[in-house]
Amino acid sequence: MTDTARTARAGVPERPTLDGIEETWARRWQEEDTYAFDRSKERSDVYAIDTPPPTVSGELHMGHVFSYTHTDTVARFQRMRGKAVFYPMGWDDNGLPTERRVQNVYGVRCDPALPYNPHWQPPATPVTEDARKNPTSISRRNFVALCETLTAEDEQVFEALWRRLGLSVDWSLTYTTIGRVARATSQRMFLRNLARGEAYQAEAPTLWDVGFATAVAQAELEDRERPGAYHRLRFTGPGGREVLIDTTRPELLPACVALVCHPDDERYADLVGAVVRTPVFGVEVPVRAHPLADPAKGTGIAMVCTFGDLTDVTWWRELDLATRVVIGRDGRLLPEPPAGVPAEPYAALAGQTVNGARRTLVAMLADAGELVGEPRPVTHPVKFYERGDRPLEIVSTRQWYLRNGGRDAGLREELLARGAELRWVPEHMKHRYDHWVGGLTGDWLVSRQRFFGVPVPVWYRLDDTGEPDYAQPLTPDEAALPVDPSSEPPPGFTEEQRGVPGGFVGDPDVLDTWATSSLTPQIVGGWESDPELFARVFPMDLRPQGQEIIRTWLFSTVVRAHLEHGVLPWRDTVLSGWILDPDRKKMSKSKGNVVTPMALLEQHGSDAVRYWAANGRPGMDLAFDAAQIKVGRRLATKLLNASKFALGLGAADALRAPATAPLDTAMLAELSTVVEVATSAFDAYDHTAALQATEAFFWRFCDDYIELVKERAYGAGPGADSARAALATALSVQLRLFAPVLPYVTEEVWSWWRYGSVHRATWPTTYEVRRAITGTADPGLLRLASDALSQVRRAKSERKLSMKAEVPLAEALGPAALLEQLSLISDDLRAAGRIGKLDRLPDRTPELVIACAF
Repeated sequence: MTDTARTARAGVPERPTLDGIEETWARRWQEEDTYAFDRSKERSDVYAIDTPPPTVSGELHMGHVFSYTHTDTVARFQRMRGKAVFYPMGWDDNGLPTERRVQNVYGVRCDPALPYNPHWQPPATPVTEDARKNPTSISRRNFVALCETLTAEDEQVFEALWRRLGLSVDWSLTYTTIGRVARATSQRMFLRNLARGEAYQAEAPTLWDVGFATAVAQAELEDRERPGAYHRLRFTGPGGREVLIDTTRPELLPACVALVCHPDDERYADLVGAVVRTPVFGVEVPVRAHPLADPAKGTGIAMVCTFGDLTDVTWWRELDLATRVVIGRDGRLLPEPPAGVPAEPYAALAGQTVNGARRTLVAMLADAGELVGEPRPVTHPVKFYERGDRPLEIVSTRQWYLRNGGRDAGLREELLARGAELRWVPEHMKHRYDHWVGGLTGDWLVSRQRFFGVPVPVWYRLDDTGEPDYAQPLTPDEAALPVDPSSEPPPGFTEEQRGVPGGFVGDPDVLDTWATSSLTPQIVGGWESDPELFARVFPMDLRPQGQEIIRTWLFSTVVRAHLEHGVLPWRDTVLSGWILDPDRKKMSKSKGNVVTPMALLEQHGSDAVRYWAANGRPGMDLAFDAAQIKVGRRLATKLLNASKFALGLGAADALRAPATAPLDTAMLAELSTVVEVATSAFDAYDHTAALQATEAFFWRFCDDYIELVKERAYGAGPGADSARAALATALSVQLRLFAPVLPYVTEEVWSWWRYGSVHRATWPTTYEVRRAITGTADPGLLRLASDALSQVRRAKSERKLSMKAEVPLAEALGPAALLEQLSLISDDLRAAGRIGKLDRLPDRTPELVIACAF
C-alpha cells in the first residue's frame, strides 16, 4: 500500500510504547497482505530471493536470526525501491535429521519389511529412555506418516518465530522439501538427468555410515581427530625377505589386495612387480608403485585394502586391483571370507565389530610372531559423516550418482566458469567454491538408504529367476509425478506383480536431501507447473546462505541449473558469517553455547534483536552481545519519543512544505548525503554501513537539531514553518531509512501520521530531500551548531548546572568567516543554550570557542 491507499492514520498516542507492537503489526501485515508478491509485474520489476529453508528437525538459534535478518533487510529495501519482491519461505523437512528426531521423540524405528498398519497409534510423548533404547518397529508407511506429523508441528513453531522476528516473506509461497510440489520437481529433474546420461547407477566403493545405515557423499564428510595406534606387521617377500608395514587398521588384513610404494623409493624398487604373503592368512598380493605412496610415512610401503580409506579406493581403481570386501553395511565383518582368503583364520573374525575384530587379529598376529614391537599410540584424522557419531566405513554398494565435474574435466571447467559469473558478497568467498570444485574426486552420490525422503522414481524388471535388471530401469511419465515405487507399480504392471519373477521391484532408496534442496529456485518458481511465474522469477536475483554450505547447497544448485537450464540459478550470492559466543567461540549445540532467540525477542523486542543482527556484515563473524541488543532497544525507544515530539510540534501538517531557515536546510543537506550513503550501501548488500550512517545522523538529529530548533518550531511565522517542514521531511526520510532493520517501530510511528505502510512507501532519494530545500544549504552549519551547543553544555556540566540554566553572556571566538557562518544560526543557538547575549569576537582563536559567563 501507498499513501494513495488512504488507510486510516492512527494519530499520536499519549504514551507511545514498544510493548505489544509485534503482535499488532504482524497481524496487520498478514491481514493486509503487506508483503504479497505481485505476479503481474514484468521480470525487470521483480526481485527474487532464493531463501534457504531451515531444517525443522532442530531448534532455531541466534545464527538463524542473524542471517535471516540480513536477507530481510534486502527484501524490504528492494520492495521500497519499487520491486515486486518474490520472497518465499521453505522448510527443509526430509532426510536423516527428521528421522532421528522422530526416533527419539516417539521411540520407534522403521522396518520396511513390516506391512502398513492403518490402526497403529504413536505413543504419548515424551517417551521413556528405555523406549528410546528399545524402539518399537513400525512399517515404512507408518514411519513416514509420523515424520510428516512431527515436521508439521515443528514448522508451526518456526513460522511463529519468523513472524515475531518480522520477516517480510510472502507466506502464501511457503514450501517444504518433502511436499508434493518438491517431490514432483525433484523426481522430474532426476528423470531428465537420467535421460541425458547425467544420472547413472554403479556398483562402487561407498562411504557408509553404520549408525545411520546409509551412504554418504563427499560433501557431507568431516575429519575428526581420534586416538588410534600404529601396528607394525611382518609380510614375507621373495626369498623370505621381511617386508614391514605400519597400519592403524590391522583388522582389514584379510581385505589386503596389494602393497604400494613410491616409484622413486629405492628401498622397494626390486619388489615392484613381485608378490608378498600376508601374515596370518598367507595370501599372495602384488607389490605395485604409485605416486600417492608417501616414502616418509611409516615404513614407506603401504597396505592396500578394499577398502580402508579413500586413498585405498584411488589405488584400487587406478592400479586395477582385486576386490576383497570384509566389512558389511552393519559395520561387522562379513560371515564368509572373500575369495582367496582361507576360511580357518577368518572364522575367528566373522561377525565381529570392527573394534572387536581388531583386538582379535592383533592377538593372532602376536601369537604368530608377525606383530613387530608394541602398538604405537597416535592421534589422526578420521572420516565421519557430519551428523554421525561413528567412523565411516567404505563398503561396496549399488548407488545412484549425478555428474558434477568430479570425473569430467570439461564439466568441471564449465562449473568453475559459472562460479566466475556469480557476484560473491564478500568476494573472497569465491575461493571456497573454486577450491571445492577443483578438488572433487568423484561424482555426486545422490541415493540414500533411508525412508523419509523423495523416492528415487524408478523400478526394475525381474527376470525369470527374480533378479532385477538394473541396466534398463523403468521410469514413470512426468505427468504422473510424484510417485513412490515402494507402494505404486510402474506403467504396464499391477501391484500383484511386485517381487515375483517376471514382475518388478521398486528402487528402495530415496534421494539425498541436497538433491531436492538444490532445486529450491525451481520448486518455488513453478518450473514446468507455472511457466508464467517461472519466467518472472528465474534466474533469481539473490541466494543468501551460510558459508559452510557453499560446497553443498550453493554448488549443487549451480550444478542443477547448469545441466537443465544452461544458466546460473541467481545473479548474486551473499554469505553469512558465524555467530560467536561472548568468548568469541563459534556457537554449536555440541559445545552447549547456543542461544535461542524467543526469550530475547520477548524481553527486548524484535527490533532490538534485529538491530544486533544488522551490526554484522556479510561474511563477517559477530559475537553475541546482549548489551548490543539493549542499545537497539534504546534506539527504537528514542525513535518513538523523538517522533512524538516532532509530530507534537505540528510536523505532520508541514510535510512537503519548503524549509528556508539556514539550520533547517543544513540539516536536510546532511540528510541527503546520508540517503546517498545508505542507498549505496544497501545496493552493495552492506546493511551494516547503511544502519551506521542512518543511526549516527539520527542521534545528531535528536540531540542537537531538535534541541536547536524546538523553540522556533513552537512559535509562528516563516521560521517556525521552516522548522516544522524540515522536521516533517527528516522524520519521513529517517523512518524509511530505518525501516529495513527496525520494521516494527517504524511502522508504528508511520501509522500515526502517514497513510499506508512504511514498508510499501518509496525509498527516500536525494532528490526528494533536496526538493524540500529552498535557498542555500550548507551541511557544515549543522556541525558548527552542534559544536557550539556542545561547548555550552560542557560549560554548564563543568559547573554542575542544569542544562536549563540561563547563560547571561556568551562569547564566540574564532576565524571571522566561521563566526559569519555562526551568525546565520545564532538565534537557534541562543534559544537552545538559553544564552541571553551572544557576542562574536573574530580572529581571536584559530578554531571556534564558546566562552560562557555565569
